[in-house]
Amino acid sequence: MSITVTPFLRNVLHADALISGAAGLLMMLGAPLLSPLLELPAQLLFWAGLVLVPFVATLVVIARRATVSKLVMIDIIAINVLWVVASFGLLVSGVVAPNALGIAFVVAQALAVAVFAELQFIGIRRATSVVAAA
Repeated sequence: MSITVTPFLRNVLHADALISGAAGLLMMLGAPLLSPLLELPAQLLFWAGLVLVPFVATLVVIARRATVSKLVMIDIIAINVLWVVASFGLLVSGVVAPNALGIAFVVAQALAVAVFAELQFIGIRRATSVVAAA
């Protein structure tokens, strides 16, 4: 089943792409500077930022469409939720030992992603279903 990409959903997807893209660039390009400041491994920051590149591209493509598969939107929400879980999991795992600023960085980006997941869920609920012609 497909849903209409409403102006609300389109704006949420664009905002997610903008914030995720900015965070990705910051982490990729700024990893050498951020690493000692946050006490997070530079490679972790770089690869986390790089992972966001195809995600951002997908969000931009979907935001430009008139309709989108509801399953694709559920997948996007699931990816965002997994990012949040992984972020908090990283902090409690003991694999890294960030300082207070590093913890704040991880928590802040995780909370921002959680907000986008919630807004996307609201967008799906508000969207109208589109019945495909057989």
